[in-house]
Amino acid sequence: MRLFVLIVGGGKIGTNLARSMIGDGYEVALVESERHKYEDLDREFGYAAIFGDGTETRVLEKAGITRSDYVIAVTGDDEDNIIISQLARDKYAVHNVIARVNDPRNQSTFDMLGIKPTVSNVSTIHSLVEHHLPHHHLLSLLDFEEENVEMVELAIAEGSKVVGRKIKELQFPPGLLLVLIFREHEVVVPSGDIELRADDNLIIIREKGSESPLSALME
Repeated sequence: MRLFVLIVGGGKIGTNLARSMIGDGYEVALVESERHKYEDLDREFGYAAIFGDGTETRVLEKAGITRSDYVIAVTGDDEDNIIISQLARDKYAVHNVIARVNDPRNQSTFDMLGIKPTVSNVSTIHSLVEHHLPHHHLLSLLDFEEENVEMVELAIAEGSKVVGRKIKELQFPPGLLLVLIFREHEVVVPSGDIELRADDNLIIIREKGSESPLSALME
């Protein structure tokens, strides 16, 4: 039986995520509140595209939230993502809820309300779903609650000075470990001879509260 994933937010992230999940065999519903975006989604996804405000219960129920295995809130509005996540978790008892944080300054609000995991990238969201499948025995991205480390994601921008350079050529700050690279639909295990590319997303473990100049390294 296929898992059912309800995605709220039909922007770039939600659309790419829907394509990726459908391509991997998931059943998907994609909710979008803006008419012109919905019309584009309807042409591509057909009945899987739902028009309406994802913060409204009638829209969520029309989209199938009562049978959802996952609800993923990826609108461009953090307040909406919080409402959607709380409804999914508290009203509809969805066990697996993932939310996008658009503004890092709002991360503490998500944390205070117990909304986790929070992410910003399609590959990471897809990976979180994969890691939670019952038949997998992989280390989840969430398993650091009781440890003095955190997992962070860093995107390599076009024009970054590290593009085209091998990992072994970089001087990473102490207390930091590069564990995975998400590259389009591929997961790359880092090794010294791998060259970094624009749009790579680096998954990094570092000590909590670390102020290491990681972003400066990637500029």
